[in-house]
Amino acid sequence: MAKKRISDKMEKLLNTQMTREAYQAQVYLSYASWAEVNSFTGIANFLYGHMHEEREHMFKFLKYINDRGGAAKIEAIDAAPKNPKDIGDCLQKTLQHEIDNSKEIDKIVNLAHEEKDWATFNFAQWFVQEQIEEETLINSIIDKYNLASTNVDGNTSLYEMDRDLSDASQEAETPRDEAF
Repeated sequence: MAKKRISDKMEKLLNTQMTREAYQAQVYLSYASWAEVNSFTGIANFLYGHMHEEREHMFKFLKYINDRGGAAKIEAIDAAPKNPKDIGDCLQKTLQHEIDNSKEIDKIVNLAHEEKDWATFNFAQWFVQEQIEEETLINSIIDKYNLASTNVDGNTSLYEMDRDLSDASQEAETPRDEAF
């Protein structure tokens, strides 16, 4: 076994986060199954994809703990929360889980800084960036859900326009570009 290069306190915190990532995967799995049962296959596929991503995060923590000479501890995972009442509730709960997860990652960063554990500080930066991306992504999905679900004239058209623009070319063809 390698010489231990993380404190006992850090090892415990990293193990807690590893279990939290497994729990996050359970939440995404549960919500994906709920969406699928309710015929929201696109949302289900999105959530299943995130379930896999959370499991990868769990494994990153496991490998890091072991690689730094600690011992990853596989513990029981809490049951996922009850099913959401609708898609809006599902998205809001998903966002809150990501926000809560960000706060836990911040604890790792803060302890690493306090202990001058620059390897763990560097490792945690990947997760800081990941959480910024996750919160931004879920917020943008909530914005689109609100646009698509609010009973205001034209919202459906605006949603479709936004969707079309996401894949639109950044250049327009002009007559001079066409070969004669």
